[in-house]
Amino acid sequence: MELWLFYAAGAAVFAALVTILAKIGIKDVESNLATAIRTMVVLVFAWLMVFLVGSQNQIFHADARTWTFLILSGLATGGSWLCYFRALKMGAVKRVAPLKKSSTILTMILAFIFLGEPIGVFTIIGMVLMAIGTFLMVEPSAKKKSEEAENSKNHGWLFFGIIAAVFASLTAILATIGFQYIDASLGTAIRTMAVVPISWLMVLLTRKKNTPPSAISKKSWLFLVLSGIATGASWLLFFRALQLGPASHVVPIDKLSIVLTMLFARIFLRETFSKRNLIGLALLTVGTLIVAGIFF
Repeated sequence: MELWLFYAAGAAVFAALVTILAKIGIKDVESNLATAIRTMVVLVFAWLMVFLVGSQNQIFHADARTWTFLILSGLATGGSWLCYFRALKMGAVKRVAPLKKSSTILTMILAFIFLGEPIGVFTIIGMVLMAIGTFLMVEPSAKKKSEEAENSKNHGWLFFGIIAAVFASLTAILATIGFQYIDASLGTAIRTMAVVPISWLMVLLTRKKNTPPSAISKKSWLFLVLSGIATGASWLLFFRALQLGPASHVVPIDKLSIVLTMLFARIFLRETFSKRNLIGLALLTVGTLIVAGIFF
């Protein structure tokens, strides 16, 4: 087994664990506070990654344009995280996670418009399959719709999930521009620094709704910290894999973390999947592989 493949597979496993651990951790904690706590843990890992690859000195050579796009990317990341974990608190992983993953489609469209990246026939086919797969996983059956109509709490997850996907797409585009003249590990650390103030600002703005830190259970603290560590570990392994192996193979493996996320949701959260969900997951997976150029 190639070493880069080991790192890429590890990154995908940790990326899937992030969602599961966060879902458990935010059960009894306001989502904005949970995001802020996780962000602090991720920040430590981001800078650990910088010093591991020795890119810290580049911070003195970054120009204004690089700083601008990295900070904007960080703000978009913060917005995405805030909305994603709010959606996770309100909805099931099996529906929120695929919706977030659909940001890949919007990212490719934005890359075509703003970065001039080409979109071929097979890429369009893959995008269509991903869109159909996401719809099948997100859209509930008629019976489920009727059940959810009686519970207003479930009405907001779709809105926050869509906004999270939009912010995630903007993150990718802004980061692509910002990473042009700086090491990816340092760029990631700078982006994370921009997430910290926006996450804590949201905590302050919603302080009346927040769970006091003293009232957060040990279990919630544990899983929130673990989800932050999992995020940092996923980033460390992912960028290490990119250093050692071909990006055309590393990135698709990371994208397939959606399959592991669904598996973990079944094992640890006892979420059930209908035939509709499984067909949607299959289409989403195949579409991802086509977009990544695995099949063609």
